[in-house]
Amino acid sequence: MKSKFLTAGLIAAMMVPAMAQAQTREIRNDRKELREEKRDLRHAQRYGDRGDVRDARHDVRDARKDLRESQRDWRRDTRYQNYRAPFRYQSFRVGSTLRSSYYAPAYRPAWDSRWGVPRANRNLTYVRHYNDLLLVNVRSGKVIQVYRNHFRWR
Repeated sequence: MKSKFLTAGLIAAMMVPAMAQAQTREIRNDRKELREEKRDLRHAQRYGDRGDVRDARHDVRDARKDLRESQRDWRRDTRYQNYRAPFRYQSFRVGSTLRSSYYAPAYRPAWDSRWGVPRANRNLTYVRHYNDLLLVNVRSGKVIQVYRNHFRWR
């Protein structure tokens, strides 16, 4: 029984990145389609009659609508909502004290060796605050280390 749940969990974990990749692929395809429709509109304006131009404008409008819907769906996806805090950006310094809502589990990314930062010791955790990475003492809420713009290129 446990192996069935474990297998189902592993399959679901493997599908999440594939679904996210499919959404970005859809946006990329919609952008490509919009570019092609705009090119067809320019061609119709140069060489076609009024009917061709009207049809091409309608196609461009539909392509824009599809792109907007794809982007809206991507933004609404809950996987992309947790990295932004529900409060304004604040520049933290070493020694600052954070409220517990700032280092709630939703803002604690799992440590990754590619970050180029050491693994957090006991009672310490990394917290993402917009593009900054903070090392925070969980017991006191004190900021131990600040990595500014750490997620800017990631």
